[in-house]
Amino acid sequence: MGAITRLDRRDFVKLGVVAGSGLLLGLRIPERSERRESGSAAPFAPNAFLRIDPNGDVTIWLGRSDMGQGVRTALPMIVAEELDADWSRVRVVQADAHPDKYGRMMTVGSTSVRGGAWMPLRRAGASAREMLVAAAAARWNVAASSLTTEKGRVIDAASGRSASYGELADAAATMPVPAQPKLKDPARFTLIGTRVPLVDTRDKAMGKAVFGVDARTPGMLYATVVHPPVFGSQPATVDDVKAKAIPGVRHVVQVSQGIAVVADNTWAALEGARALAITWRDATFALSTPEISRELARLSEGAAVEARKDGDATAALAAATTKVVAEYEAPYLAHATMEPMNCTADVRADRCEIWAPTQNPQGTQSAAAILTGLPVGAVTVHVTNLGCGWGRRSRTDFVTDAVEVSKQIGAPVQVLWTREEDMQHDFYRPAAHVRFEAALDGNRRATALRARVAAQGISGGRSGVDGPAVAGIADMHYDIPNVAVTYGRAELAVPVGYWRAVGPSQNTFFLESFIDEMAHAATRDPVEFRLDLLGRHPRLKRVLEVAAEQSGWGKPLPRGRARGVALLDDRGGMVAEVAEVSIENGRVRVHKVTCAADCGEIIHPGIVEAQLSGSIIAGLTAALYGEITIEKGRVKQGNFNDYPMLRMRETPAIAVHLVKNHEEPGGVGEPAVPPIAPAVTNAIFALTGRRIRRLPIRLDGAPARR
Repeated sequence: MGAITRLDRRDFVKLGVVAGSGLLLGLRIPERSERRESGSAAPFAPNAFLRIDPNGDVTIWLGRSDMGQGVRTALPMIVAEELDADWSRVRVVQADAHPDKYGRMMTVGSTSVRGGAWMPLRRAGASAREMLVAAAAARWNVAASSLTTEKGRVIDAASGRSASYGELADAAATMPVPAQPKLKDPARFTLIGTRVPLVDTRDKAMGKAVFGVDARTPGMLYATVVHPPVFGSQPATVDDVKAKAIPGVRHVVQVSQGIAVVADNTWAALEGARALAITWRDATFALSTPEISRELARLSEGAAVEARKDGDATAALAAATTKVVAEYEAPYLAHATMEPMNCTADVRADRCEIWAPTQNPQGTQSAAAILTGLPVGAVTVHVTNLGCGWGRRSRTDFVTDAVEVSKQIGAPVQVLWTREEDMQHDFYRPAAHVRFEAALDGNRRATALRARVAAQGISGGRSGVDGPAVAGIADMHYDIPNVAVTYGRAELAVPVGYWRAVGPSQNTFFLESFIDEMAHAATRDPVEFRLDLLGRHPRLKRVLEVAAEQSGWGKPLPRGRARGVALLDDRGGMVAEVAEVSIENGRVRVHKVTCAADCGEIIHPGIVEAQLSGSIIAGLTAALYGEITIEKGRVKQGNFNDYPMLRMRETPAIAVHLVKNHEEPGGVGEPAVPPIAPAVTNAIFALTGRRIRRLPIRLDGAPARR
């Protein structure tokens, strides 16, 4: 990370002196690309802020979006721990979008705590603490080393004196920033690792928390947008006579993505949209799901780009005592966030103000600047609470709707998509197809694995390997000496994007199911087989051992039940899951899921447990029900009647076991999603002898519907 100095690009803390306003620290969290660099100097640009007021309040500006993952609590806890702040005096402020002040504000991929924030935030708190101690030492004319801190106070045990941080804040602002602040021994943490109340729980429980749909501004109108039903099509004719006849409807306007109806209230806008008569120019894309499936299968057989090559898989397969071959497939998935896409925009001649539940504040700001022709500095983006994100709100298409409508009508407007518009105009988790081949030797050990992956690309470009498409396979941690992974890119018009856990969300189902097939071919226990392949990965091996032990792996179950196992190491979060399953009246029933997780240092156990449990529910929903099907270029599903969610009565008992250590924090919000599908399907095999190689799970050829 480099030492803390004032002007080096690796700086994290710099003092800003404002007379009489307490202690203000600017904190710079470097981007990953910067952490890989060394030596080059650049002007210091803070990207987070910490203020200690003379009244003793500690304010932390948060540049990340909170969609229920708890970053408004977790990130301030890191600073407050090293600061020895009184947690009851800590205030958190959601930062508006800024091009660079808060660094990269995109909230995706479990990067809020992991990805470089951990140590910089600790250093910020430690630096402030040492500056406050220095101010007290100067006031009392004692050595700083003789003083201690506790709950927002500096204490001189020898004399019995103490002073609050508020009393010392102005003096501390004149002290030099420590070059190497001393960090706490994790064994001495008093806040990190505890279950303090989340800072926003009360507001959410009382209905005071502001989500995107709660945004209000004077003179605001309400709108919805009708988007093309077929990917790539455009409106040809619009008959809005009946729509405008509905009381409350003010405008019908065309925007770049469809037709907007603007009204005095949301209900009138929705009724107006239903009354529109629109004809659409057909797009060139008219494929249906079976044709897409065949295209992916074809691509998995043909020429492909190399994603990983260890040893000589071809030779090892040729020499195999036993070969295992299988094909797997996963469908498109929608995000289906509980809060549909929405955005409120107020476009004026000289400025633009936006209220948005966005994971991408800077992208929202940039998109609005381009659409309005205003400089970025004239665009204000207020980040609201997000009613779920899963990567969907990293896009700005819903922002474009609101900005374009407001610009046209000359008034602030809140655009709200219907559930059907939301479901049928998503950026879907890509469908994928994988062909596996594996080799086992005479000692029943794996000697080779070949995987041929076919899927659309998310990360851009039309050549080369799409990282998300092969993630979870190309970076697997099993010790197999000969591995070959290739990728065939599908060029299809279906819009795709980041879904919770991204590539591993489907690839872990593929890989962990196939590893189970290998274990069966080797006539070995699935847990034992995996443990043998994890010799060089002790942390991942440990979570598997804990999951097996806590689930009672190998112990008798009631008649008609079986267990299945799967695991994953992704984004620094290591998770193993065991599912206990039965089949009742032709339907899969998951009775219990045991989850063991090593996510490094745990900031807030309650947040971690909630995220892991929620991830299991999300992954189980997808495994049992999740499927977006295409018919002649359009999405068939439109609401929760044909894209169902897991209900409370179907939710299994979930037991989370945290493997604690003091390693740097890893991902929490995503790694528990992928293993649940293969854990369930592996249990189905153990119970019935039947392999499920395509999601969602179907028994006797029918979906596992409620």
